[in-house]
Amino acid sequence: MATLQSLADLNRANTQTSNPENEAPVHVQKLDAQGRAYATGKRKDAVARVWIKPGNGTVVVNGRAVETYFARPVLRMILRQPLEIAGRVDQYDITVTVKGGGLSGQAGAVRHGLSKALTYYEPELRSPLKREGFLTRDPRVVERKKYGRKKARRSFQFSKR
Repeated sequence: MATLQSLADLNRANTQTSNPENEAPVHVQKLDAQGRAYATGKRKDAVARVWIKPGNGTVVVNGRAVETYFARPVLRMILRQPLEIAGRVDQYDITVTVKGGGLSGQAGAVRHGLSKALTYYEPELRSPLKREGFLTRDPRVVERKKYGRKKARRSFQFSKR
């Protein structure tokens, strides 16, 4: 390596060596042997494993149709959000296994996993989904119970006498 005598030499040396850390990462398609994209989504205590493949829009959650598993329309709307943002409604068959938490947490986990799986299948969808915040794992979880208290923050009832 040559010794650098001035700031101009240092600038020239920096421009000659392309630094891969400054370049944006190139996202490539990640598929399994069956041609499916797989991703894991999490929300609260729920963990969802999501597989997507091209199809006619069939959604199966834990072996049941999405209309029977997520009976409330709000939960189904949460699941459809990434597909509507990407403009891919009824273009993918989606298979989901989800465990833990309640129905609301499970719907959020499926949305997170579906968004990640869409970016693995079509990397160009990453920027619109990231802009809507679907690729970010929601860090909010239940606060733990503390000793000397009834719940996480609720104190025992105070008795003056």
